[in-house]
Amino acid sequence: MENQKSNSSLKAIILVLSLLLLGSLFYIFKLTTDTKTLQTEVTSTKTEKDNVLKDLQELKATYDAAIAENTSMSDELIAEREKVVGLMAQLEKSKGDAASMAKYKQQFIALQTKMTGLMQEVDVLKKENTKLTTNLDSTKVVLTDSKNYNQVLVGQNEELSKTVEKGSKLSILNLKTGAYKLRGSGKQIETDKASRVDILKISFTIAENSIAKSGDKTYYIQVIDSKSNVLGDKATMNFGSQSLTYSFTTSVKYENKTVQVTQDLPGKNFEKGTYFVNVFDKSEMISKSSFTLK
Repeated sequence: MENQKSNSSLKAIILVLSLLLLGSLFYIFKLTTDTKTLQTEVTSTKTEKDNVLKDLQELKATYDAAIAENTSMSDELIAEREKVVGLMAQLEKSKGDAASMAKYKQQFIALQTKMTGLMQEVDVLKKENTKLTTNLDSTKVVLTDSKNYNQVLVGQNEELSKTVEKGSKLSILNLKTGAYKLRGSGKQIETDKASRVDILKISFTIAENSIAKSGDKTYYIQVIDSKSNVLGDKATMNFGSQSLTYSFTTSVKYENKTVQVTQDLPGKNFEKGTYFVNVFDKSEMISKSSFTLK
């Protein structure tokens, strides 16, 4: 009887130990599975983050290429590119968890959709500009040779006139400023030390334009130091309701060819800091740059 009792107890103990062993094995298996799943999710999330970053970089490159073409939509394209750059910066700083990645992917899709629409508009504008340019000469001939078509061509002529006016404006390129110390021998030594500067040399290029009006051109150059003081003549010119305080003027005889303009602005006691150089055609700023003196 006692042996039977002892056997029953032993069986019960073995059963309990077996159940505990099975439970431990199941817990270890689940823990291992969960760990592998978590590792897979982390790897997948990182890959997804890298892919979205790559897509954003390609989006930015598309905008860079479109902006370089200097279309009339450049300002809008630049604004959208800055949104892409901003999202890239946010994404690089993020932890890359699933919730945030879903948000960033959604924002990327919105930016990509906007880019597609803008690129279509750019293509349309480029085609229209090409067509207008091609038709310009032929339209003038039609207007001269056939007065019967005057009423029909009035609308086209107005659009073409706007294109010619825009195209006839002169472009200022490569605006640069150098600071120089003047030796007793007359030799000019370039420097970036404010205390040594005797002359600022401002130069720029007027681009060739075959449809611009030739003749004498006057530009107003404004140089502003780090304390917002206008250097040089500090003369003021009024253009209608607007007035302009400038450092000096430069006059150029323009004959529809490229012209290099260089002029010195002498001075003393130059301040340290950033200087701003602006070129005006009357009251319209057409070019600007900056430089720094230490």
